[in-house]
Amino acid sequence: MGSDRGSNAKERSRTSTTTGATALPRASRVRLDQPRPARKRLLPEYDPEAFGRFSERIARFLGTGRFIVWMTLIIILWVIWNIYAPDALRFDQYPFIFLTLMLSLQASYAAPLILLAQNRQDDRDRITHEQDRKESERSIADTEFLTREIASLRMGLGEVATRDWIRSELQDLVKEMEERRTLFPPMTSSGRDEGDR
Repeated sequence: MGSDRGSNAKERSRTSTTTGATALPRASRVRLDQPRPARKRLLPEYDPEAFGRFSERIARFLGTGRFIVWMTLIIILWVIWNIYAPDALRFDQYPFIFLTLMLSLQASYAAPLILLAQNRQDDRDRITHEQDRKESERSIADTEFLTREIASLRMGLGEVATRDWIRSELQDLVKEMEERRTLFPPMTSSGRDEGDR
């Protein structure tokens, strides 16, 4: 019996070593309590907030009259240089293809930057509208609460005795007591004392 147990244990260890060599390696478990190691990226990393601020600055500059004046001056100088400069110094001949290419390049960069700035402004507006909506909901709730409180105070004041009401009630009681005095005159104290003795 003991030898059978020993041979079974040897057999199991032999099969486990042979199957362990042929089995696929186990995938390591993902640990949720530890952060993942940083992966290498092919593209360079950048700060989206800084890039967004930069794009907003450019979009603000592109929307000013100063940009239009500078752009107009550059185009005028470009055209005048390429028409009246000596042939050896001209870099863009009459159809001004290079100027068209530069303007297209500037427009192709300006449009996404303007859209990015508009998206950031939309996000800010959405947050502002959400805060305004929550604030208006709070003010409506406060107004409704105060309205209910004022209504309950009015109802409570309707049941509270005011000075004028107490004065009128006391005057009514005094009149009633005077009427009773006239109907039932008070007895003399000496007569009462004699009767008690």
